[in-house]
Amino acid sequence: MSGTAGFALVLFLAVFGRLSADYSCTSSVPVLQRTDCYPGSDSSKEKCQARGCTWCESSVSGVPWCFHESVSLESATCSNSLPLDQREDCHPEAYNTYDRCTNKGCTFCQTNQNGIPWCFYPSGSKRPGGDTCPSKIADDQRIDCFPTYLGTANKDNCVSKGCFWCSSSRPNTPWCFLDSRDWPADNFDANERVDCFPDLIKLPTGESVTEGTLDPRQCVARGCRYRPTGTSGAPWCFFPREKGYAVVKDEQTTKGRRLTLKRDTTLTLFAKEIADVIVDIEFQTNGRVRVKLTDANDPSRFEVPLNITSPNAKAPNPIYDVQISTSPVFTFKVVRKDTGVAVFDTSIGGLLLEDQFLQIATKLPSSNVYGFGMHQHYSYKHNMNWQTWGMFTRDQPPMDGGANLYGVHPFYMGLEDNGKAHGVLFLNSNAQDVTLSPAPALTYRTIGGVLDLYFFLGPTPENVVQQYTEAIGRPFMPPYWSLGFSLGNYGYDNIQNMKNVVSKMKEKDIPHDYQFGDIDYMDRALDFTYSTTTYPGLPDYVKQLKNDGTKFIIILDPAIAKDIPNYRPYDLGMKKDIWVKDSNGLWNVEGKVWPPTNVFYPDFTKPETTDWWVTLCKEFKNVIDYDGLWIDMNEPANFVWGDVDGCASNNINNPPYFPKIWGPVLQYKTLCPDHKHHIGLHYDVHSLYGWSQAPVTFKAAREATGKRSIVLSRSTFPGAGKFAATWLGDNWSYWTNLRYSIIGMLEFNIFGMPFVGADICGFIRDSNYELCMRWQQVGAFYPFSRNHNLGYENRPQDPTAWGDDFARNARDTLRTRYTLLPYLYTLFHEAHTRGDTVIRALFHEFPSDGATHGIDRQFLWGSSFLVSPVLDQGATSVNAYFPNARWYSYYDGAEVGTRGDWKTLDAQIWAITLHVRGGYILPTQEPARTTMASRKNPLGLIAALDDNEQASGSLFWDDGESIDTYENGNYHLATFNVTSDTLTISVVHGGFPSMNQLKLNTVRVFGMKSTSISSVTQNGNQHSDYVFNQASKELKITNLQLDASQGHTITWVKSSAMGPVIG
Repeated sequence: MSGTAGFALVLFLAVFGRLSADYSCTSSVPVLQRTDCYPGSDSSKEKCQARGCTWCESSVSGVPWCFHESVSLESATCSNSLPLDQREDCHPEAYNTYDRCTNKGCTFCQTNQNGIPWCFYPSGSKRPGGDTCPSKIADDQRIDCFPTYLGTANKDNCVSKGCFWCSSSRPNTPWCFLDSRDWPADNFDANERVDCFPDLIKLPTGESVTEGTLDPRQCVARGCRYRPTGTSGAPWCFFPREKGYAVVKDEQTTKGRRLTLKRDTTLTLFAKEIADVIVDIEFQTNGRVRVKLTDANDPSRFEVPLNITSPNAKAPNPIYDVQISTSPVFTFKVVRKDTGVAVFDTSIGGLLLEDQFLQIATKLPSSNVYGFGMHQHYSYKHNMNWQTWGMFTRDQPPMDGGANLYGVHPFYMGLEDNGKAHGVLFLNSNAQDVTLSPAPALTYRTIGGVLDLYFFLGPTPENVVQQYTEAIGRPFMPPYWSLGFSLGNYGYDNIQNMKNVVSKMKEKDIPHDYQFGDIDYMDRALDFTYSTTTYPGLPDYVKQLKNDGTKFIIILDPAIAKDIPNYRPYDLGMKKDIWVKDSNGLWNVEGKVWPPTNVFYPDFTKPETTDWWVTLCKEFKNVIDYDGLWIDMNEPANFVWGDVDGCASNNINNPPYFPKIWGPVLQYKTLCPDHKHHIGLHYDVHSLYGWSQAPVTFKAAREATGKRSIVLSRSTFPGAGKFAATWLGDNWSYWTNLRYSIIGMLEFNIFGMPFVGADICGFIRDSNYELCMRWQQVGAFYPFSRNHNLGYENRPQDPTAWGDDFARNARDTLRTRYTLLPYLYTLFHEAHTRGDTVIRALFHEFPSDGATHGIDRQFLWGSSFLVSPVLDQGATSVNAYFPNARWYSYYDGAEVGTRGDWKTLDAQIWAITLHVRGGYILPTQEPARTTMASRKNPLGLIAALDDNEQASGSLFWDDGESIDTYENGNYHLATFNVTSDTLTISVVHGGFPSMNQLKLNTVRVFGMKSTSISSVTQNGNQHSDYVFNQASKELKITNLQLDASQGHTITWVKSSAMGPVIG
């Protein structure tokens, strides 16, 4: 007997034995011959036995646990003597169960003969309505008016709803139905439907349910169309495309075009419809167009105060067109001129503007959609299967289920099938959601403000982000030290614990550039204080850290404790009256967070608040010599819902449409929506709270330190990247969260916030050795690299907490990061000046390669440095994709040899796989424990050659901490080019005199197409310190000692003769 056949027999016996002896039962009926005696979902042992049937549980999927003891149903006990051929179906609707049948007064008796009803009229009874009906509506035109989830239909409750009642002998034909004879034909794909009932429906039981549970008449009453469909996820109640807005005026403007629209009033979802709409189309730049829809009769509706420059005239050569259709209603398309692809097409219907519900829907050119935040997304490329994502800033740890998190970013990037990219910003700060559907299409909804859309036509992914950040603001330039590794812990319950960890980091020689102080350092969690009990001597310790090259960042929460005697932040705030007010604008909003007393909330949109905050930050700098500010809890968070006195009952606090956001009400864990800020209601500005705090804190940090400084903000919104970095919040010590961190980084880079990272090893729950090791490896290549956790509840997880082997691996990986910091710093310069991403997905560089479109387990630094980490427990290899280019191992320069394909790479527990792309040059520097030390070390270059043995790159350098060095010309910029066996270093801008204190010492050249090198010259002089590795084809030139402030030429000569070689 063959091995395969033997295995099949063993499998058969195992399965057969399981089926014939499943659990311990007294029944003689084989498992697969059971006939369901209780098909209802409420089946139980007691209910089963009450029917005279047998109850026996089974582990086999689909097998009934309640079944007739006899295999033949005809011999099963039924209170019926009616012959099978005389049964008349009493329950042709779906969900036929014993209870539904008997509730109709009919008999339920199963049979295994096809076509025979199980629920039928008792002998001698008559069907409702007799043989004739007043209705002339054909069976196939009936639309069910009383679906089974509404209960059991009868003639009385059907007619009372205004529906038709007429029996039918046709299976699955409703007897209670709507007349659809006059309804327009619906010939559109169900996946293109725009949901007309996106709000939750409350059943009489109080249970909240979603699509499929509405009364069809409710749908019709809204002016929408009701059509049941078998397409999974597609709505049954949807917008008719022939209803919407008519164009009543169309005129040209200096910026583009203006249309006036009039609404079809037969379509109403909630209330207070906006009948007259102005559509302004502005051709702002050649790659950017704005389409804004506003209430013609109410110019006071809230608009996000993000200052996006609107030129005075049309762009001269736009790469797009905006096409308007007026039949049957107003729709528009944004079309790419060169390909004719519509990147946004509202002909799908569903455009609707009401006072507290605004909606726009579009067909999409492809299913490649990225962005929308902030959530814990399971993949970078969105799932388009009717997934809805809510957006509303919330103090909410990342979790499964799509909860909205700390920030709001209503921006997405689309990648068309031909590899061209576009982006769309929905500039709105109210509570909102977006539904992605398989057509592909999306529907965007918000509960206030205006519909203000910006389109960015690329055409490359990097062009899209550049255009987007040109509009919302370029990312700030971080200080060099902030690119180093940092530590934090919400659990340093005294200063000695902090000192111990910092000392161990130094003892193990692990890079450590800055330390965070969480609220543990404060006196009673009060801003602008420190505890002299648990943190005695903190000011002196911070000075000691700084002398050793380690910076210090303090946390500040926005809410300020009241009723604390002689507490200057509160006293000064009262004097300047800088607080968020109640709905009457009279009383200060009162909430609860960490301090022992209730708190007031500063209104950062009020000009006086800026002076208050800056003053306090500058004064506290004289107490603790901090280097940066970390602003937390700024969603804003509140431990009570709304206010200590609750929220009023009104339509602002309880809007008619509640987006798919976390929590039962808008004020959940935050302020009441009707509270007042300087620029508007909290209803409108809630998601702008952290965004408004960021520039004020940025100003405070720079004025207090006199240097570039850094602000780290938990809550963000478009434009926040101009002032702040961010992190992915209170993540979990799970392998899934390690993987999701890459997705989050990629998203925030297209959101214009490249300085981003996740808490390494996780914030919540205990980490473990393997997970933390892998996370430390990945985290070494986050732009913002910090190990931070909830130390009060979980074990220590800093790099020294796991033993010597772990510490050694962490040190080596971080030294690789520090070696590459000149390259990373240059990438941030390009982000600051051009709007480039720092971390990017592979499709940014290879958009025409379809294999890259869904990759989110690898990422690039810039164009050329590929990180392919292990993200799965127990794995010792990684399956990495290498697009069509030359790729080299970072460690030894050996060429991978795989192009446009996947390759399995060895990745033992101590290793992370890193590769350099051919055609690029990376500047490097010898690492040290801090950047204060490493910045004095010699520089180097890694030149990875392409197919033509060419490569290029650049280096941006300044003092690393002064404000606006690029803007003021106080920087050094050099370019590097390899061609014809010559490396040319050119100085583009030499505005940093101290550059002459640095030396260029080492050059590594990958991908030499030669067997040996006979000579090397630098600036025409022979240079003997080089070696050529024949195995890896790497040329390594050392001991150059070149002045880094000057231009240079290095040349090598290929030869078949043996020069200095290894391998």
